[in-house]
Amino acid sequence: MAKKNNSAVSDAWYTSPGASQDVVVSSCSTLRRNLANFPFPAKLHESETDRIQSIMFDAFNFLPDAAEYQAVSLERLDDVGRKIMHERSILDSTQATKGGIIMRNDGRIACTINTDDHVVMSSYKSGLGLDETTRSIYDIDCELQKHVQYAASYDFGYLTNFVLNSGSGLSLYSVIHLPACSLLQEVGNLAQKLSEEGFDLRARYGSGGFDNVSGYGSRGSALGAYYRVTTKSSAGGTEVEQLASMNAAIQEVIKAELSARKKCRSARVTEIANYTYRSLALAKSSFFINLKESVDIISGVKFGADIGILNGIESSELHALLYRVQDGHLEYVLNTGKFKFEKDIQDNKAKQIERLRALILQESFEGIEKP
Repeated sequence: MAKKNNSAVSDAWYTSPGASQDVVVSSCSTLRRNLANFPFPAKLHESETDRIQSIMFDAFNFLPDAAEYQAVSLERLDDVGRKIMHERSILDSTQATKGGIIMRNDGRIACTINTDDHVVMSSYKSGLGLDETTRSIYDIDCELQKHVQYAASYDFGYLTNFVLNSGSGLSLYSVIHLPACSLLQEVGNLAQKLSEEGFDLRARYGSGGFDNVSGYGSRGSALGAYYRVTTKSSAGGTEVEQLASMNAAIQEVIKAELSARKKCRSARVTEIANYTYRSLALAKSSFFINLKESVDIISGVKFGADIGILNGIESSELHALLYRVQDGHLEYVLNTGKFKFEKDIQDNKAKQIERLRALILQESFEGIEKP
């Protein structure tokens, strides 16, 4: 396994096409494990922290495809690298400086060491693919258990720092796009139904507020109508049962959104066209676009493409843009490339990032046309 001490990123998984991408942006399966005979990370001494990291870095070297993985200590990862890891949902915080990351070159597999738990392994996939992400993460877990011993009990299963993550240690989520349900004000009922079934529906990018491009926003609404469906607990049922239940829940969400889009096509198409064309016009005419605006712009274009009032761009391209327009990703591109900006922003990095974001959106939308 190669050692990595910079913030370079490899070809990313989120650029690939996936199943049900008209509604589902991405899928993720996560396993949480702790090594036997060590306290949880918050109680570790420095020597124990170093020991656990060394054990896990070494254990990954025994994987059949070990050469495809790279390891880095968070202390050696720069600020931009931490931002990127946060934007990819690998790190919970951009301020994390303790622990380590092991990541496959395509980013589909990532493992944090000594963050919330000793080992947090995640597998990612574009579109709907929880069966695949869960299978891949368990394959790795089985290999690692040949070389490390996890903390577990017959009564509670695998032991974790947070009690609801104990048991299987498996947590699942899918990022979904619900513009039609949002327009028809059906998200609240959907969230309640999911909660009763043991799942949370949460905003992916925070509140849209009152000033988002679409004009659909209200306080507490999800920016761009992007949400995450997540499991509430790892403690109930077997891994197979938890996965089956989650897949059923996602299928319910897909069915609800597609039904809502059908209603919108017949009854609200002018509103959607206004949202879509305003989003596209803002992208094409702006010199600077902030992150909040860009998420809503992408959502508006995606909504228009999904109901057939725009052609020339695929769902996978729009989903990839959600990562490409993030601050950390843009700062990395800015630091590693050569760009010639307007004279009045040559010394203003924040404006350069907003300018670069606008240019990326404009380039991505060049082939879009009305049918």
